[in-house]
Parts: sequence; structure tokens; C-alpha cells
Amino acid sequence: MILDTNALSAFADGESGVGEILRREQRAALPVIVLGEFRYGIAGSKHRKAYEAWLDTQLSGFELLAITAETTIPYAALRGTLKRLGRPIPANDAWIAALAIQHGLPILSRDEHFDALPDLRRIVW
Repeated sequence: MILDTNALSAFADGESGVGEILRREQRAALPVIVLGEFRYGIAGSKHRKAYEAWLDTQLSGFELLAITAETTIPYAALRGTLKRLGRPIPANDAWIAALAIQHGLPILSRDEHFDALPDLRRIVW
């Protein structure tokens, strides 16, 4: 399963639903994009030190997924699908979705715009 930034933030904040779902999964992955968005978000937080410490202890439990030349194939296909449907999504979410499709993993997210993609399964907490 791939976490989006909102799911990672919810996990960091101790939302039990996210933790329960992750405990049932064999594979928990973070796109490097999500890691970057999370670090950007906590950089301005008044709880920055606590979030950084949490991330230092938790990061090793996730598989990090980088964008590769192979990722560009599902990325281009899904952007074309979304364009035809008239349902664009934020650019970073398109890359996150492409990684999920590439690796055959569902996405843990509350963002309904992922539902427009037929090759992607979204799990909600």
C-alpha cells in the first residue's frame, strides 16, 4: 500500500484507523514525493522537532518509491485518461498514482479524485 501525504500526516498524528490498516498490510510504501511534501509541511510547523523525530523513527518501516523512467509509462497513460475524462488532479498526485499503478499497490487516501483512475484502488480510513 502507498500512503499519500494526508495519510502519512494522519499516521504521524496518531489516527488509529491509519495504524490499523497499515498493520494489516505486508507492504507499506512512501513515494519520495510524499516524503518531500511531508517534510515541507512540517518545516513550518510549531511541532517541527517532534515530527522530525517521529519521521526518523518511522521512515525505516516504509519502502521508498522513486520515480524512474518506467514510472513515466503509467504517468502518461493516466494523465491522458484524466484529460479525456475532464478530471485533472494535482501534478504530485498524478505521480503518486503512477507509482501505485507501476507497483500494483493500492493508495491509502481520502482524496476522491483518485477514484477516476480505473487501474487504481483507493483505501480510505
